[in-house]
Amino acid sequence: MKRFCVYAFGMLLLAGGASGQTTGGLNDFSVLPMPKAGEEVATFGGGCFWSMSEAMSELKGVNKVISGYAGGTTKNPTYDQVSTGTTGHAECSQIYYDPKLISFATLAKAFFFAHDPTELNRQGPDKGTDYRSIAFYRNPEEKRILLDVIRKVNQSKHYPKAIVTQVVPFTIFYVAENYHQGYYRVNGDKPTSCRFQSPK
Repeated sequence: MKRFCVYAFGMLLLAGGASGQTTGGLNDFSVLPMPKAGEEVATFGGGCFWSMSEAMSELKGVNKVISGYAGGTTKNPTYDQVSTGTTGHAECSQIYYDPKLISFATLAKAFFFAHDPTELNRQGPDKGTDYRSIAFYRNPEEKRILLDVIRKVNQSKHYPKAIVTQVVPFTIFYVAENYHQGYYRVNGDKPTSCRFQSPK
Protein backbone atom coordinates (compact mmCIF):
# COMPACT_ATOMS: atom_id res chain seq x y z
CA MET A 1 0.00 0.00 0.00
CA LYS A 2 1.09 3.55 -0.59
CA ARG A 3 2.77 5.20 2.30
CA PHE A 4 1.25 8.18 4.00
CA CYS A 5 4.62 9.33 5.32
CA VAL A 6 5.36 11.79 2.50
CA TYR A 7 6.62 15.28 1.97
CA ALA A 8 4.01 18.00 1.75
CA PHE A 9 5.38 19.17 -1.59
CA GLY A 10 4.93 17.49 -4.95
CA MET A 11 8.63 17.46 -5.74
CA LEU A 12 8.96 14.25 -3.77
CA LEU A 13 6.84 12.39 -6.30
CA LEU A 14 10.01 12.26 -8.38
CA ALA A 15 11.54 9.46 -6.31
CA GLY A 16 12.88 6.22 -7.77
CA GLY A 17 12.97 4.68 -11.19
CA ALA A 18 16.70 4.03 -11.35
CA SER A 19 17.86 0.51 -12.10
CA GLY A 20 20.94 0.89 -9.89
CA GLN A 21 21.88 2.94 -6.88
CA THR A 22 23.63 6.15 -7.90
CA THR A 23 24.64 9.17 -5.87
CA GLY A 24 24.14 12.89 -6.36
CA GLY A 25 20.73 14.56 -6.25
CA LEU A 26 17.86 14.21 -3.80
CA ASN A 27 16.44 11.22 -5.64
CA ASP A 28 19.78 9.47 -6.05
CA PHE A 29 21.16 7.11 -3.44
CA SER A 30 23.38 7.93 -0.51
CA VAL A 31 26.67 6.13 -0.06
CA LEU A 32 26.57 3.37 2.52
CA PRO A 33 29.40 4.10 4.97
CA MET A 34 31.76 1.42 6.18
CA PRO A 35 32.02 1.06 9.96
CA LYS A 36 34.96 2.93 11.43
CA ALA A 37 37.53 1.21 13.62
CA GLY A 38 35.86 0.11 16.86
CA GLU A 39 32.39 0.83 15.51
CA GLU A 40 29.62 -1.77 15.31
CA VAL A 41 26.41 -1.88 13.29
CA ALA A 42 22.81 -2.83 14.06
CA THR A 43 19.80 -2.89 11.72
CA PHE A 44 16.16 -2.46 12.72
CA GLY A 45 12.88 -1.75 10.95
CA GLY A 46 9.95 -0.24 12.79
CA GLY A 47 7.61 1.48 10.38
CA CYS A 48 8.53 4.77 8.73
CA PHE A 49 12.32 4.96 8.69
CA TRP A 50 12.25 8.74 9.05
CA SER A 51 10.98 8.50 12.62
CA MET A 52 12.94 5.38 13.59
CA SER A 53 16.20 6.87 12.34
CA GLU A 54 15.60 10.07 14.28
CA ALA A 55 14.70 8.21 17.48
CA MET A 56 17.78 5.99 17.39
CA SER A 57 20.12 8.85 16.49
CA GLU A 58 19.27 10.53 19.82
CA LEU A 59 20.93 7.77 21.83
CA LYS A 60 24.32 8.45 23.37
CA GLY A 61 26.91 6.27 21.66
CA VAL A 62 25.12 6.23 18.30
CA ASN A 63 27.41 7.88 15.76
CA LYS A 64 25.20 7.85 12.67
CA VAL A 65 21.98 6.31 11.38
CA ILE A 66 21.30 5.53 7.72
CA SER A 67 17.82 4.95 6.26
CA GLY A 68 17.42 2.11 3.81
CA TYR A 69 15.83 -1.20 2.91
CA ALA A 70 16.44 -4.74 4.20
CA GLY A 71 14.74 -8.10 4.51
CA GLY A 72 13.72 -8.53 0.87
CA THR A 73 14.94 -10.13 -2.32
CA THR A 74 15.09 -7.33 -4.92
CA LYS A 75 18.61 -6.00 -5.51
CA ASN A 76 19.18 -2.23 -5.34
CA PRO A 77 15.52 -1.40 -4.70
CA THR A 78 14.13 2.10 -5.04
CA TYR A 79 11.65 3.64 -2.63
CA ASP A 80 8.89 3.34 -5.23
CA GLN A 81 9.59 -0.37 -5.63
CA VAL A 82 9.71 -1.06 -1.90
CA SER A 83 6.45 0.80 -1.29
CA THR A 84 4.60 -1.58 -3.64
CA GLY A 85 5.17 -4.37 -1.11
CA THR A 86 6.48 -6.71 -3.82
CA THR A 87 10.23 -6.57 -3.04
CA GLY A 88 9.94 -8.08 0.44
CA HIS A 89 11.97 -5.25 1.96
CA ALA A 90 11.09 -3.26 5.06
CA GLU A 91 12.03 0.36 5.68
CA CYS A 92 14.98 0.06 8.03
CA SER A 93 17.53 2.06 9.96
CA GLN A 94 21.16 0.99 10.04
CA ILE A 95 22.80 2.19 13.22
CA TYR A 96 26.54 2.79 13.59
CA TYR A 97 27.46 2.81 17.26
CA ASP A 98 30.31 2.73 19.73
CA PRO A 99 29.97 -0.47 21.81
CA LYS A 100 32.03 1.18 24.57
CA LEU A 101 29.24 3.72 25.03
CA ILE A 102 26.10 1.77 24.17
CA SER A 103 25.45 -1.96 23.95
CA PHE A 104 23.45 -3.91 21.40
CA ALA A 105 21.09 -4.84 24.24
CA THR A 106 20.41 -1.16 24.97
CA LEU A 107 19.81 -0.48 21.28
CA ALA A 108 17.39 -3.42 21.16
CA LYS A 109 15.45 -2.12 24.15
CA ALA A 110 15.30 1.35 22.61
CA PHE A 111 14.04 -0.12 19.34
CA PHE A 112 11.15 -1.92 21.02
CA PHE A 113 10.07 1.27 22.79
CA ALA A 114 10.56 3.62 19.81
CA HIS A 115 7.65 2.06 17.89
CA ASP A 116 4.72 -0.27 18.51
CA PRO A 117 6.13 -3.77 17.91
CA THR A 118 2.70 -5.35 18.38
CA GLU A 119 1.27 -3.94 15.14
CA LEU A 120 1.50 -6.41 12.25
CA ASN A 121 2.65 -4.93 8.94
CA ARG A 122 1.88 -1.35 9.90
CA GLN A 123 2.70 1.61 12.11
CA GLY A 124 -0.20 3.99 12.66
CA PRO A 125 -1.58 5.05 9.27
CA ASP A 126 1.32 3.46 7.36
CA LYS A 127 0.22 0.01 6.19
CA GLY A 128 2.05 -2.76 4.36
CA THR A 129 4.83 -5.28 4.83
CA ASP A 130 7.38 -2.53 4.14
CA TYR A 131 6.33 -1.04 7.49
CA ARG A 132 6.63 -4.28 9.45
CA SER A 133 8.57 -4.53 12.69
CA ILE A 134 11.80 -6.43 12.02
CA ALA A 135 15.06 -6.86 13.93
CA PHE A 136 18.22 -8.31 12.39
CA TYR A 137 20.99 -10.19 14.15
CA ARG A 138 24.53 -10.72 12.94
CA ASN A 139 25.55 -13.46 15.37
CA PRO A 140 23.94 -15.90 17.85
CA GLU A 141 24.49 -13.54 20.80
CA GLU A 142 22.50 -10.75 19.13
CA LYS A 143 19.70 -13.22 18.39
CA ARG A 144 19.67 -14.28 22.04
CA ILE A 145 19.52 -10.65 23.17
CA LEU A 146 16.64 -9.81 20.84
CA LEU A 147 14.59 -12.81 21.94
CA ASP A 148 15.34 -12.05 25.59
CA VAL A 149 14.23 -8.42 25.24
CA ILE A 150 11.01 -9.54 23.52
CA ARG A 151 10.32 -12.01 26.32
CA LYS A 152 10.88 -9.39 29.01
CA VAL A 153 8.78 -6.71 27.29
CA ASN A 154 5.95 -9.19 26.79
CA GLN A 155 6.14 -10.24 30.45
CA SER A 156 6.06 -6.61 31.56
CA LYS A 157 2.69 -6.08 29.81
CA HIS A 158 3.98 -2.72 28.57
CA TYR A 159 1.90 -3.38 25.45
CA PRO A 160 -1.59 -4.88 25.66
CA LYS A 161 -0.73 -7.30 22.86
CA ALA A 162 2.23 -9.59 22.23
CA ILE A 163 5.19 -8.43 20.13
CA VAL A 164 5.06 -9.55 16.49
CA THR A 165 8.53 -8.34 15.46
CA GLN A 166 10.37 -10.60 13.04
CA VAL A 167 13.80 -11.66 14.30
CA VAL A 168 15.91 -12.71 11.33
CA PRO A 169 19.57 -13.05 10.32
CA PHE A 170 21.08 -10.03 8.60
CA THR A 171 21.94 -10.47 4.93
CA ILE A 172 22.19 -7.12 3.13
CA PHE A 173 21.16 -3.50 3.60
CA TYR A 174 20.42 -1.17 0.68
CA VAL A 175 20.79 2.53 1.39
CA ALA A 176 17.77 4.71 0.60
CA GLU A 177 17.62 7.78 -1.59
CA ASN A 178 19.27 10.98 -0.36
CA TYR A 179 16.02 12.73 0.52
CA HIS A 180 15.25 10.06 3.13
CA GLN A 181 18.47 10.67 5.06
CA GLY A 182 18.21 12.73 8.24
CA TYR A 183 14.70 13.80 7.26
CA TYR A 184 13.61 15.32 10.56
CA ARG A 185 16.77 17.38 10.95
CA VAL A 186 16.38 18.86 7.48
CA ASN A 187 12.59 19.00 7.15
CA GLY A 188 11.27 19.18 10.69
CA ASP A 189 8.80 21.90 9.72
CA LYS A 190 7.09 19.82 7.01
CA PRO A 191 4.05 17.75 8.03
CA THR A 192 4.10 13.96 7.82
CA SER A 193 2.01 11.23 9.39
CA CYS A 194 5.12 9.56 10.83
CA ARG A 195 4.90 9.33 14.58
CA PHE A 196 8.16 10.37 16.19
CA GLN A 197 8.64 8.58 19.49
CA SER A 198 11.83 8.95 21.46
CA PRO A 199 13.07 5.73 23.06
CA LYS A 200 14.46 7.65 26.06
